[in-house]
Amino acid sequence: MNTKANHSQGLLLFRLSAAQTFAIGTLKVKELTPYTPLTSLPHSHPAVLGAATIRGNTIPVIDMAAAVGYNAMTTDELKSGYIITTDCQRQEIGFMVRGIDKIVDCNWRDINPPPKGLKDDTFLTGVTRVEEQLVQLIDVELILSKIFPDKGNQVAVLTDMQREQLKPLNILLVDDSLVARKQLSDALNGMNIPYQVTGDGKQALEIMNNDARSGNPIDLLVSDIEMPGLDGYELAFEVRDKPELAATYIVLHSSISSEISISQAQQVGANEALTKFDVHELIQAMLRGAEHRQGQTKKQP
Repeated sequence: MNTKANHSQGLLLFRLSAAQTFAIGTLKVKELTPYTPLTSLPHSHPAVLGAATIRGNTIPVIDMAAAVGYNAMTTDELKSGYIITTDCQRQEIGFMVRGIDKIVDCNWRDINPPPKGLKDDTFLTGVTRVEEQLVQLIDVELILSKIFPDKGNQVAVLTDMQREQLKPLNILLVDDSLVARKQLSDALNGMNIPYQVTGDGKQALEIMNNDARSGNPIDLLVSDIEMPGLDGYELAFEVRDKPELAATYIVLHSSISSEISISQAQQVGANEALTKFDVHELIQAMLRGAEHRQGQTKKQP
């Protein structure tokens, strides 16, 4: 049996306001840079401060506070702020924040989905406590989808034969990011392909157990890797560890461009791992899963 993956990761804690601490996973962080002069980007989103040149690369810089609904940073705050350069969805983006606190270790099991009604919960992907302080995890993908909406408009096109390959399958989508769930759901809805969807790894495992007991096990699991509570690695491990679920074709994906993600996904038994949420690539992976499941069915006596 595969060795269980390590589900702890670092969290970068930072401040968007005086009263609240926010965080993103350190796997998404490429570099931290004190304020550097910015070049104006005409016709850009109001939250885009401009472009910064860091180590020879020019990247757009977003005022994260303004992007999630807090007061925009003043000129003085900008000069004392920090740019968090992220590597997300195969693109480098800078986020200006009011201050950097520290990096801490955290287990995904200690991160909970954001409670409903929490301020700015649409931009949160989870909440946890660090030294008794509430820390809110920012949904970077959702911010990017609102700042650069054209990049989120992905339309998948299938042939009739490919569509019919996917239709009979019991498909489960799992992603804590609202924008990622919507993009893939919209693609499958547009192709009239049935599926189930959840934003929670624990609930996904419950769905899979219930469907297996009812005689209609999940054929194809498409899951994000970085999720609070039960992450994609551990979800895949649990699926592979249960005989009644083990035949599921597992596709894990991540917004982090990292070979670590791929190797860990393979260790826990995923059939495929993609280092980007991309509708076209995910649909192609699902088609490979459909072919794999059809091959398994033909081998059965």
